[in-house]
Amino acid sequence: MAEAGGGPSSGGGATLKDQGNEFFKAGNYLKAAALYTQAIKLEPSNPTLYSNRAAAFLHLVKLNKALSDAETTISLNPQWEKGYFRKGCILEAMERYDDAISAFQVALQYNPQSSESSKFGTEEVWQDIFSFLADVMDSAIKAWHETGQVDPRVNFLLDKQKTQTDKYAPVVNIDKAFESPHTHSNCFSFLRQYAEDSFSSAACLVAPKSIMAYPQVWKGQGSRKWKLGQSNGFFVQFESPLLRKLWFIPSSTEKGRILCRNPEALDISAHEVLPRLFKESI
Repeated sequence: MAEAGGGPSSGGGATLKDQGNEFFKAGNYLKAAALYTQAIKLEPSNPTLYSNRAAAFLHLVKLNKALSDAETTISLNPQWEKGYFRKGCILEAMERYDDAISAFQVALQYNPQSSESSKFGTEEVWQDIFSFLADVMDSAIKAWHETGQVDPRVNFLLDKQKTQTDKYAPVVNIDKAFESPHTHSNCFSFLRQYAEDSFSSAACLVAPKSIMAYPQVWKGQGSRKWKLGQSNGFFVQFESPLLRKLWFIPSSTEKGRILCRNPEALDISAHEVLPRLFKESI
């Protein structure tokens, strides 16, 4: 949900902000951003409004606008950790990871009890997440080179302290997930609950394109942004409470050898293989 506090608000600006928050919760980020913009015209010095609009712009992948609003949030209330947290989330999406870590660390300085920043603001945590993603992708590429296939599965980055490792495994096979809308929905519901119950901090899906009867994310509305033709290959979708990324690794055969080409970053809003696994932290 969007932020309710952090700066003074009264009258029409507050009403517009509340309306924007409702649209934000409903996933209508464009309408939410428009309402926050109207509220800003009435209260141009309210940092909460810029913070909320930054979150909406982030969801709309308008990253430069989101970053500008985060910077304005900070300038209006330099001691409010939310501005730095917003900035960190946006810098993540821009793949400026070192800068993102720095922003989260500043947020922690202003509010050491912040559950949002403390969970994602340490360099050690980020190293674990990046190593996790790199290991999953490298293993998938190696398997494809050797066999021409990958097993459909979701890898979870479990919490070293909290996870009951006798109950929750780091890998869940999802070979039946893409047979129909029904199996896809059931799989998603199971995985989302699994991520929560296992205290996972991130997850990474690997799935070959060839088994995906549903959703065929390269068709329908997604076809307008699909630039890879009929290429065979596999998807890698990374999930965390703050960051979602999606790649397609195309495959080709040359002189009898199966090769992976460079991973192609995709717009996850158009091509997501699974919906968001983690509850949003905004």
